Amino acid sequence: MVGKVPLDVMSAVLDVEQALLLLEIDPPFDQRAVQLARRRLAKQWHPDLAPPGKQVEHERHLQAINRAADQLESLAETSRGGRVSASAVRASAAAARKAREEEGRRAYEAEQRARTREADQQKYDPFGDRVPDHSVVHRYARCLSYPEWGVGNVTGIYFSGDGEDVQQWARIRFQVGVRTVPAGSLQFVDFSTPDPASERVQRFVTAAQHAIAEGEFALAAQRLVYARDAEPENTAVLQLMTLAFWRAGNYPAAARAVRDWARVDRQRPAPHRFASRIYEDMGSVTLAADAADRATRRAPRDASAWERAGRLRLRLMDRDAALSALERARRLGPTVDGLLDLALARQLAGDLGGEVSACHDATLLDEQSGTAWSRYAHALARTDRVSEGIEACERALRLGTDPEVGQLLEHLREIEARVLPESAAA
Repeated sequence: MVGKVPLDVMSAVLDVEQALLLLEIDPPFDQRAVQLARRRLAKQWHPDLAPPGKQVEHERHLQAINRAADQLESLAETSRGGRVSASAVRASAAAARKAREEEGRRAYEAEQRARTREADQQKYDPFGDRVPDHSVVHRYARCLSYPEWGVGNVTGIYFSGDGEDVQQWARIRFQVGVRTVPAGSLQFVDFSTPDPASERVQRFVTAAQHAIAEGEFALAAQRLVYARDAEPENTAVLQLMTLAFWRAGNYPAAARAVRDWARVDRQRPAPHRFASRIYEDMGSVTLAADAADRATRRAPRDASAWERAGRLRLRLMDRDAALSALERARRLGPTVDGLLDLALARQLAGDLGGEVSACHDATLLDEQSGTAWSRYAHALARTDRVSEGIEACERALRLGTDPEVGQLLEHLREIEARVLPESAAA
């Protein structure tokens, strides 16, 4: 037998399983079982039999019992053979639960939409329920801070604050909705004169620069698309749009923008440098290396371009191309990172002497680089220059803690301890 329902049971019957719980019957059931349960519970919950102060509670409970009994009798009447099986009860309850979930989801979405509308009204239309303080002569205007809204219809001018803190606001109806903006940010529109492309570019580029300064790179990219549409071959717009899409994390869009930039600005290496970094962030090292190679052809005296090309070729295990590019970078302007990459390329080529020489040059270039001394120590450890290797390890450890270098130092001291007695005996 199903357990008894608590006294504070809700009056609404939600599904068949709850109706059975309320009437304290188990499936399968028929109309007769429902009628008997109704009579039995009516004797128990009739308001005339309720203790003092419990009449209202008994009345509500009896109403719930009658609704549940009516629901189950109707279900039994329409069932085959006048009997409702346990599987039919489960199916009906599952359908009721699904319907409740859908109803709850729709109610939640409606509530969220209402809250969003209310928040938008408070944010964008705080003067919606006020009569304008001032009418306007010019009816159409655009907001210079948000040029992507287009041209809107000015519905009124409002004032807020007191004394010296008075601010003037304009309520404008744009296609995106009603917006309230500072009146000083408006630019009134005269449709009798055309809007030059250069002015559109300047308007959207200025707004995009403000968005970039505030860290809103996706919004800046959206504004720069409008500027690009006005002047498709404006290199400044294409460069800024590439940067905005890249910083926003939209790498496919950034790749398309940098390709457009490279087609317009054919001689300069800048678009190819950007392309190399964008492709690398996308995970396409091959395309990144090809773009880096194009940058070196356009700036053959740029050591950083050769260094980047060599590093990418090294990642592709193109040993010969990496060695050539990194050697070129060393001759033009060596850096610690470039020399260490050159050392790695020489190690892969089996040139131990060249590896040691490149690491040594890195330590001479920056004597405070712990990474350079660590790499130099590991390179020396593969030669017979044990004492120099120990000195390099000690120098690296003075600059920073490195467990690998510490283990290497212990290993080299053990070798030195074995070598010295043999030399003394000889």
